[in-house]
This record gives sequence, C-alpha cells and structure tokens, in this order.
Amino acid sequence: MKDDLREGLWEGYDGEWGRVSRQLTALAEVMPQDTYLWRPASGLRSISEVFMHNALANFYLLSFTGPQMPQDLMSPESKDLEKTVTKKADVIRWLERSLDAVKAARANLKSGDLERKVKIGGKEVTVDGVYLRIIVHANEHMGQLVAYARMNGIVPSWSEK
Repeated sequence: MKDDLREGLWEGYDGEWGRVSRQLTALAEVMPQDTYLWRPASGLRSISEVFMHNALANFYLLSFTGPQMPQDLMSPESKDLEKTVTKKADVIRWLERSLDAVKAARANLKSGDLERKVKIGGKEVTVDGVYLRIIVHANEHMGQLVAYARMNGIVPSWSEK
C-alpha cells in the first residue's frame, strides 16, 4: 500500500513542477525591468532577489539529492548572487536553468532513489522529502511574487479573465 501511495504522489510531481515552473517563468517575463529592484518595504527581498533566492535554493537543495552544485556557484563571489543579479534577462536565465536542473534530476531518478537518506540541515531525510521541499519552496515564493506583481499593477496571465 505504501508503494502505491508513493507512486500516486510522484505521478503528480512532474505536472506540478511543470505548472509552478511555467508560472514563475511567466511572472519573470511579464514584470518590467524597472520593477525588479522594487521591494514592498525596507528589509524585504526585492523582486529580483525573490527570483534569485528561488533559483539558488533549487540548486542548493538539489545538491543534497546527488547532482553536484554548478561550478559557477562554488566561487566565493557567488554568495552575493541573490543581491547582485538584478537584470531581468540574467534573472530569467538563472531561474530557467534552476527549474530545468530540478526537472532533469527528477527525470534521472532510479528505483529506490527516493527512499535514500541524505543529511541536510543537521537532519537525516529522504530524497523524496528534499524534492517535496523544493516544490513547496517554489510555490511559496511564486505566491509571494504574485502578491508583488499585483502590488505593481501586474496581473498574472493565468488569473486574467
């Protein structure tokens, strides 16, 4: 029964990942460059910082499941990418690259990979738990970006009448 439940859950992952990926990309594309530095209040992430945070977190979390962290994220200057990458085209490239990395890694999982235990944050979790965190995190920030978009008078394409 547990295997059937896991198959059912994982059958939906690819569709949900595709949906949140399309929505994040659509939001990134529809927002004008001049909104990328906008933030709702001092001390909160700007639009570009939210997109970059999500992209970098995808690579970071994915690295616990097996794929190596990309080389360009291993340099000391990469620690500031969330704050320094602010041009729309650059942000979209990072975002799409990270979304594709998750999709490709998920497609390459083998039987038994999801149950494998990994250490993250001083805790032992399963690979499927990390993938769950990746998709929840992406949806969390997609919701944040929808609010940011609406605060700037931008209506997400999927919610237009």
